[in-house]
Parts: sequence; C-alpha cells; structure tokens
Amino acid sequence: MRIATWNVNSVGARLPRLVPWLEETSPDVVALQETKTATFPVAEVAGLGYEVAHSGDGRWNGVAILSRVGLADVENELAGHPEPRLVSAQCGPLHVHSLYVPNGRALGDPHYDYKLAWFASLSEQLASRHTPDQPLVLMGDLNVALHDEDVWDRSVFDGSTHVTEPERAAVRRLLDWGLVDVEARPGKGDRAFTYWDYRAGMMHKNLGMRIDYVLATASVPVVDAYVDREARKGKGASDHAPVVVDVDL
Repeated sequence: MRIATWNVNSVGARLPRLVPWLEETSPDVVALQETKTATFPVAEVAGLGYEVAHSGDGRWNGVAILSRVGLADVENELAGHPEPRLVSAQCGPLHVHSLYVPNGRALGDPHYDYKLAWFASLSEQLASRHTPDQPLVLMGDLNVALHDEDVWDRSVFDGSTHVTEPERAAVRRLLDWGLVDVEARPGKGDRAFTYWDYRAGMMHKNLGMRIDYVLATASVPVVDAYVDREARKGKGASDHAPVVVDVDL
C-alpha cells in the first residue's frame, strides 16, 4: 500500500501538477494540506479512482484525504479549534489523519501559543479516540523541524519558530504516545528536506527544511520512504515536496 502527504499550497493552482503526479506515482491514499478552497475539485481526481474527504473554508488552510481503498468514519473537528486543519478517515486497513499545524508566526505572537495549544488538543484527541496498536498514520505539514539537522542552518533560526523546544516537545509527545517518525531515505546532500522557500536559489542550493511528516504506529510496517524532489521543481510547483511511503499491511 502506498501512502503520501503533500502540502500543495492551493489545490486549484496545483491541479495541473497534482493530477499527473497521482497518475505517475499511484498512491493509494494521499493527505493534502493548504488546499485553500471551500470546494475541492472532486471530479478531477474521481476519474483516477479517488474518493475525497475535504475540510476547507476558503483562501486559507484546508486539508484533504484522497483514497482509492475506501473512505469511512470521516471526522474533521479538533476540539476548540474551528479552522480546517485536520481531517481523518478509515482508508481500507489504515486510519489516516491529514494535518496542517498552525505556523506560529513568531515567538511571543499569540499564534505561537495557539500552535502549542493546537498540538495539545491533537494529542488529547488522539489518545481519547485511538490506541497505539491500531494501524494509524498522522501525515502532513507539522511546521516543526524536529531535529537541528532538519534545517539547512540551525543558527539562521535562532529566535524563530519551528525549532523551539516547546514545538519539538509537542511532536515528541505524539511519538511518546506510540507513533514512529518515518524518515525518508536521504536526498540531495543526505538531508531529506521537504520544503524550500520560493526565493531564488533556495531549492537549487538545497536550503530547505523537513517540516512534512508521516508518523505511524508500530503496526504499520514501512517498506520504503522518499521525498519526491522532482515534484518541487519547475513551473507551477508547490514550495513543498510530497513524502511517499510504501507500507506492508
């Protein structure tokens, strides 16, 4: 079974890239983030065999799950947080979450506190509705670089979000519950980054970050995992690359 996650940074703008990528990569389940639409283009992916669960309300945020192995028990609420940043569903043998964690903006900004509160609510909801022995994955843009090597230069991020101890602790709390961080095999420069800013040269120089994750329970055996850097290249690309994982269920 092939699963993937991709922050598409507007599904409308990325549709000419998304549909061919789905045809070529052939994932069974895809978690999308930043769809930035209230109405997902279901017809464009239905022809490839995908059902869609989507939560979105306009130009910001938005998450979706595309599945061609079934779609049941869809939920799109996180207690106390009305923004469309989470959708979950049973996809065949696997329970899937698509997550778009708040950015946090800057230290001291109310959005930073909101980000930590969002993570706390996610941990509570996960523990109340699921168990670690369940085949389950959390996939998406967590807006956290868990390790120093997950950014091109740690010193550049001093005093910034994404690398602070409270943010990293929030991700570790998910791992402590019973999830495993599925790390992709090394990419360019032996660092499997998933995001490169649109600024000129960032992608070429590999000045990136690893902020997109697949977190899986131990009952999801991983066969292979890679970052599809080619999907980040060229005209009309998202600033994120997909993470593709093959699992043996």
